Amino acid sequence: MNVAIVGCGLIGQKRARVLGKHRLAVAVDVTESMAACVAGICSCSETCTNWEDAVTRTDVDLVIVATTNDFLAPVSLAAIKNGKHVLVEKPAARNYDELLPLLQACEQGGVKVRVGFNLRYHPAFRKARDIIDSGALGSLMFVRGRYGHGGRTGYDREWRAVPGKAGGGELLDQGIHLVDLSRWFLGDFEHVEGFTHTYFWDMPVEDNGFMCLRTPSRQVAWLHASCTEWKNMFSFEIYGQFGKLHIEGLGGSYGVERLYYYKMLPQMGPPETTIWEYPFPDDSWQLEFDDFISSIENNGGDRGNLKDALATLKIVQQIYGGKQQ
Repeated sequence: MNVAIVGCGLIGQKRARVLGKHRLAVAVDVTESMAACVAGICSCSETCTNWEDAVTRTDVDLVIVATTNDFLAPVSLAAIKNGKHVLVEKPAARNYDELLPLLQACEQGGVKVRVGFNLRYHPAFRKARDIIDSGALGSLMFVRGRYGHGGRTGYDREWRAVPGKAGGGELLDQGIHLVDLSRWFLGDFEHVEGFTHTYFWDMPVEDNGFMCLRTPSRQVAWLHASCTEWKNMFSFEIYGQFGKLHIEGLGGSYGVERLYYYKMLPQMGPPETTIWEYPFPDDSWQLEFDDFISSIENNGGDRGNLKDALATLKIVQQIYGGKQQ
């Protein structure tokens, strides 16, 4: 496939490194040096600063959109209308209403659109999915998730702190992953409660988001996203009738990725414990991209699609209640 990457920051560079046999046709960024960086990764000679030119090119089959949140939906929508497949980074739009036209255009245009929920492809989550699908945990009861970082000097002056660019704060940033993972395991939530607040950073968007989500069968997701964590942290616990799974760490500054399986014994008491450790480099970006290519080539089903993104954004929008708290 011939690929255009729009947005050549950290995530755009990660995407460029996993194209493999697929050709980068053009790298696009408002900063020419950033576009040149991504082009260099793929030995591509073409760059530009105008995304409209890229999504209308006849030699582009797939557009990867890794811009700031305010451009995710406009670039993706234009690409879809021009018959391109799209991989757009989460949250895919600043809000539910902004994303809805993409679903309509996708259904009319017959193209595939994937949203970058790459945590689903981390090895601990793939293993957890296998254990749950085997029935070993029985019926799932609830999940508890925490995801946070400590920011950096000047964090409250970056684009994620600007409402018009970001659309929201930490709830929309890292919190969107927690919501997506919870839906992946428990299904849709019909009852949504939450609270957002800015405790530390001098910015008009929240630095902490708290959620209590409940399915029709009363399964609960109890979630907290924070950028006042100070030590980067990821923890996701899945509780079933017959045991518990706990995923912690995501590699790098989040610590070694591990999956703990606590298996309930017939006599109960201390559980039988198995631990898997994943110290190798993060391959979720590669697996996600390869899976998307496979779904395009084989007309397969999509996971992490626009409907998933719409469901997560609807939950976030309900918690925001139309304004920051």
